[in-house]
Amino acid sequence: MDFKISAYHERVRQMIREFAEKEIIPMVPGDDELAYYNRSLLEKLGEAGILGLCVPERYGGGGNDYISLAIACEEFERVDTACRVTLSVHLALNSLTILQWGTEEQKMHYLIPQTKGLRIGAFALSEPESGSDIKNIKTFARREGNGYILNGVKMWVSLADVADHFLVFAYTDPTEKHRGITCFLVEREFRGVEAASTYGKMNMRLSNAGKLVLNEVYVPLENVIGEVGEGLKVALAAIDNARFTAAGGAVGLTQACLEASVRHAREREAFGQPIGKYQLVQDMIARMALGLETSRLLVYKVGWMKNEGLPCTKEIAMAKWHACEVAFKSAADTMQILGGSSYVASCPFERYLRNAKSAEIYTGTREILEILVAEHALGYRQEKALRKNLPTWPFQ
Repeated sequence: MDFKISAYHERVRQMIREFAEKEIIPMVPGDDELAYYNRSLLEKLGEAGILGLCVPERYGGGGNDYISLAIACEEFERVDTACRVTLSVHLALNSLTILQWGTEEQKMHYLIPQTKGLRIGAFALSEPESGSDIKNIKTFARREGNGYILNGVKMWVSLADVADHFLVFAYTDPTEKHRGITCFLVEREFRGVEAASTYGKMNMRLSNAGKLVLNEVYVPLENVIGEVGEGLKVALAAIDNARFTAAGGAVGLTQACLEASVRHAREREAFGQPIGKYQLVQDMIARMALGLETSRLLVYKVGWMKNEGLPCTKEIAMAKWHACEVAFKSAADTMQILGGSSYVASCPFERYLRNAKSAEIYTGTREILEILVAEHALGYRQEKALRKNLPTWPFQ
């Protein structure tokens, strides 16, 4: 057992940190205030090879491991959540799902341009009446000729305005319940596809999210991801990947909070001494430091398990639940330590607090994750091997 971060992973961290500080930090204050999604970021991420970070080289990716993905998410969210969300959606939810469940033809056709940012992928599962309750989706696909006709509405689709295609989940046979859902790759250019942004979000103003409307959209059979009826398995595997990246991002947000809190507590004086000398301030910083270490250990353990090809749904749930809870509490405590100055838009930590709260909801609320962990502990739920697993690292 080795807890030392390798030189290889440190190089990944340095590369992502340099990119984040050069390309993301300068645009954050103005774009967040205007709730503007800067599309040029996608091109820069593609050029830097980040969009294909852990996709095998044979499909145009960097061939890095899953701990590298966690580190990338950590470094991005250390400066802002939105860029990490872009990586979570395009790479974790879309590209890795195609890698795991797609045919060889689908992988060659979609992954190679996606790793370079020439095509952008998104993920469409949630609906107006269906979030955590995946089986309650209303989108329906009826068989017609050599394909399916899709009708339905998807909500909270990240990259809705910029994606070239979407992984869409629909019932092909409602009588089969969870075995009646199928995953379709729907191109934006297909007739009947409409997307519209959601405005007025409290959180992640730098990210793009919206609604996807499918009105008699014809999707050919070759655009089915996995087998017909395997959609729930595909969705759950994709959500595991997204939860992993959300947990990694939460580690980075907590790291930023701890750094700022320590700096301010050492510099700010009150009643004749630095506020870091007061025990109640030390209590907040100590809990932040403890939460950072436990969150990072959970996340990196999941990265190791994914590298080994081990099932880790329970461990992912633990990491996401704990890391996101720690991040929200850390952001709130940082604002408490910084005081009134943290309430203005020029200070990033009111933005961190807004963004951290959302992570306790998307890709599985903390309540859902708590139930999942409890059911594993009680023996009510057991890890089941999927028909197809993500390639183990190092990739062949």
